[in-house]
Amino acid sequence: MDGEKKYFKNISHRERAIFEGAITMGALFHQFDGTPVNLKTAESLEKAIGEAMELQPCIDKVVVKINREMLGNIENEFQYLSLNGNMLDIQVFSNYEGQNAIIRMEYIEELDYPLMYVEKVD
Repeated sequence: MDGEKKYFKNISHRERAIFEGAITMGALFHQFDGTPVNLKTAESLEKAIGEAMELQPCIDKVVVKINREMLGNIENEFQYLSLNGNMLDIQVFSNYEGQNAIIRMEYIEELDYPLMYVEKVD
């Protein structure tokens, strides 16, 4: 990744770890929002989203959890819901030059909003 360093020369390694995690979270949300999902496909969709996003630069791991309770109202095998932020709990683990960040998205009931935030940096 030496070639790109000239584009990130004004930020610290810590900031770069946060940046890479946040970019991945934004891409994940906007790419998969609206994907058809039901109880039968939730596990494979979680895995596919995680594995796809782990291909992003500096990403060590992506943990995706789809709220199964929200999928429980589907009445038959031909129905599905469209994935949305209220159904997701996601952690993106990024690392740049030994600096680690965890970027999180989860539905916050008191805000009535799927919030993306920096959960931890070390």
